[in-house]
Parts: sequence; structure tokens; C-alpha cells
Amino acid sequence: MEKIPIWEKTNLTVEEYAAYSGIGINRIKEITNQKDCPHVLWVGSKRLIKRKSFDKYIENQFSI
Repeated sequence: MEKIPIWEKTNLTVEEYAAYSGIGINRIKEITNQKDCPHVLWVGSKRLIKRKSFDKYIENQFSI
């Protein structure tokens, strides 16, 4: 199976997004724990981060 680079993936695990962005795992989980968070996709109990959506959210923040 061919490995896809993180920056080409649509959805990332919390660990992948932490490595990609430099934001801590706990902070990502805290942000995405909010009810109806538009940046998270739940696959059963697995949390995936919608990379492009979360990137846009981060771009518009002064601090997180």
C-alpha cells in the first residue's frame, strides 16, 4: 500500500494533525470536543480532523 503524505490527506488523526501543525494533542482534542464541531469527523469512536477546515480555523485565530 502506498503511503500518502500528511499534507495530501483530507482527514487526519489527532496525532497526525499534531505532527502536521505543531499544536498539542490535548489542545486539538479540547477544541474538537465541542458539540457539533465543524472540524471533526467521527468514524465510530475514532476522531478524524478535517485538515482544510481546521487549517482555516487556525489561520483566523490569534491564540489557541
